[in-house]
Amino acid sequence: MKAFIDANIPMYAAGRDHPAKLPSVALLKRVAEGAIDAIIDAEVLQEILHRYLAINHLEQGLVVFDSFEKLIGEVLPIEQQDVVAARELLGTHRGITARDAIHIAIMLRHRIRLIYSYDRHFDGLDGIERREP
Repeated sequence: MKAFIDANIPMYAAGRDHPAKLPSVALLKRVAEGAIDAIIDAEVLQEILHRYLAINHLEQGLVVFDSFEKLIGEVLPIEQQDVVAARELLGTHRGITARDAIHIAIMLRHRIRLIYSYDRHFDGLDGIERREP
Protein backbone atom coordinates (compact mmCIF):
# COMPACT_ATOMS: atom_id res chain seq x y z
CA MET A 1 0.00 0.00 0.00
CA LYS A 2 1.33 3.43 -0.96
CA ALA A 3 1.64 6.07 1.73
CA PHE A 4 1.65 9.79 1.01
CA ILE A 5 4.30 11.74 2.93
CA ASP A 6 3.38 15.32 3.80
CA ALA A 7 5.94 18.13 3.53
CA ASN A 8 6.09 18.59 7.30
CA ILE A 9 7.81 15.21 7.73
CA PRO A 10 11.10 16.00 5.92
CA MET A 11 11.07 19.54 7.30
CA TYR A 12 10.77 18.33 10.89
CA ALA A 13 13.42 15.68 10.19
CA ALA A 14 15.83 18.33 8.90
CA GLY A 15 14.93 20.98 11.44
CA ARG A 16 16.17 21.88 14.88
CA ASP A 17 15.27 19.96 18.01
CA HIS A 18 11.50 19.43 18.22
CA PRO A 19 9.27 16.61 19.52
CA ALA A 20 8.47 15.69 15.89
CA LYS A 21 12.09 15.49 14.75
CA LEU A 22 13.09 11.98 15.85
CA PRO A 23 9.81 10.31 14.79
CA SER A 24 10.12 12.02 11.39
CA VAL A 25 13.70 10.83 10.97
CA ALA A 26 12.62 7.29 11.93
CA LEU A 27 9.79 7.37 9.37
CA LEU A 28 12.10 8.51 6.59
CA LYS A 29 14.54 5.77 7.58
CA ARG A 30 11.71 3.23 7.13
CA VAL A 31 11.05 4.73 3.69
CA ALA A 32 14.75 4.40 2.80
CA GLU A 33 14.75 0.77 3.94
CA GLY A 34 11.71 0.01 1.76
CA ALA A 35 9.41 -0.73 4.71
CA ILE A 36 7.10 2.07 3.55
CA ASP A 37 6.12 2.50 -0.10
CA ALA A 38 6.14 6.30 -0.08
CA ILE A 39 4.86 8.76 -2.63
CA ILE A 40 4.39 12.52 -2.86
CA ASP A 41 3.04 15.05 -5.31
CA ALA A 42 4.79 18.03 -6.88
CA GLU A 43 3.10 20.38 -4.39
CA VAL A 44 5.02 18.77 -1.51
CA LEU A 45 8.30 19.77 -3.13
CA GLN A 46 6.97 23.27 -3.82
CA GLU A 47 5.97 23.57 -0.15
CA ILE A 48 9.52 22.77 0.92
CA LEU A 49 10.92 25.46 -1.38
CA HIS A 50 8.28 27.96 -0.31
CA ARG A 51 8.84 27.47 3.41
CA TYR A 52 12.62 27.62 3.36
CA LEU A 53 12.61 30.65 1.06
CA ALA A 54 10.11 32.39 3.38
CA ILE A 55 12.35 31.90 6.42
CA ASN A 56 15.53 32.91 4.51
CA HIS A 57 17.07 29.43 4.69
CA LEU A 58 16.96 28.59 0.99
CA GLU A 59 20.29 26.73 0.97
CA GLN A 60 19.05 24.34 3.65
CA GLY A 61 15.75 24.06 1.79
CA LEU A 62 17.52 23.05 -1.40
CA VAL A 63 19.32 20.27 0.50
CA VAL A 64 16.03 19.07 2.02
CA PHE A 65 14.35 19.25 -1.40
CA ASP A 66 17.11 17.29 -3.16
CA SER A 67 17.41 14.65 -0.44
CA PHE A 68 13.65 14.12 -0.15
CA GLU A 69 13.07 13.98 -3.91
CA LYS A 70 15.84 11.39 -4.26
CA LEU A 71 14.50 9.35 -1.33
CA ILE A 72 10.91 9.24 -2.59
CA GLY A 73 11.58 8.81 -6.29
CA GLU A 74 8.00 8.94 -7.58
CA VAL A 75 6.41 12.39 -7.62
CA LEU A 76 2.83 12.63 -8.83
CA PRO A 77 2.01 15.60 -11.08
CA ILE A 78 -0.76 18.09 -10.41
CA GLU A 79 -3.37 18.01 -13.16
CA GLN A 80 -6.33 20.24 -13.90
CA GLN A 81 -8.75 17.65 -12.52
CA ASP A 82 -6.87 17.73 -9.22
CA VAL A 83 -7.23 21.49 -8.94
CA VAL A 84 -10.94 21.26 -9.74
CA ALA A 85 -11.38 18.51 -7.14
CA ALA A 86 -9.41 20.60 -4.61
CA ARG A 87 -11.78 23.49 -5.24
CA GLU A 88 -14.70 21.20 -4.47
CA LEU A 89 -13.04 19.99 -1.29
CA LEU A 90 -12.46 23.56 -0.11
CA GLY A 91 -16.14 24.26 -0.61
CA THR A 92 -17.23 21.34 1.54
CA HIS A 93 -14.45 20.87 4.13
CA ARG A 94 -13.68 23.96 6.17
CA GLY A 95 -10.35 24.00 7.90
CA ILE A 96 -8.15 22.47 5.20
CA THR A 97 -5.68 24.57 3.28
CA ALA A 98 -5.59 24.95 -0.50
CA ARG A 99 -2.29 23.04 -0.61
CA ASP A 100 -3.66 20.19 1.45
CA ALA A 101 -6.80 20.10 -0.71
CA ILE A 102 -4.49 19.49 -3.69
CA HIS A 103 -2.83 16.62 -1.82
CA ILE A 104 -6.19 15.10 -0.92
CA ALA A 105 -7.49 15.39 -4.48
CA ILE A 106 -4.38 13.70 -5.87
CA MET A 107 -4.49 11.01 -3.20
CA LEU A 108 -8.12 10.21 -3.95
CA ARG A 109 -7.53 10.12 -7.72
CA HIS A 110 -4.64 7.69 -7.26
CA ARG A 111 -6.47 5.69 -4.57
CA ILE A 112 -3.90 6.49 -1.91
CA ARG A 113 -5.65 6.33 1.43
CA LEU A 114 -2.81 6.77 3.94
CA ILE A 115 -1.00 10.01 4.69
CA TYR A 116 1.79 10.56 7.18
CA SER A 117 1.39 14.08 8.50
CA TYR A 118 1.25 16.11 11.69
CA ASP A 119 -1.66 18.16 10.28
CA ARG A 120 -4.83 17.15 12.07
CA HIS A 121 -7.10 18.74 9.48
CA PHE A 122 -6.66 15.56 7.41
CA ASP A 123 -8.64 13.76 10.13
CA GLY A 124 -12.28 13.05 9.38
CA LEU A 125 -11.96 13.18 5.61
CA ASP A 126 -13.72 10.29 3.88
CA GLY A 127 -11.27 7.86 2.37
CA ILE A 128 -8.20 9.34 4.09
CA GLU A 129 -6.34 7.91 7.10
CA ARG A 130 -3.77 10.16 8.75
CA ARG A 131 -0.95 8.75 10.84
CA GLU A 132 1.77 10.54 12.71
CA PRO A 133 5.21 8.99 12.47
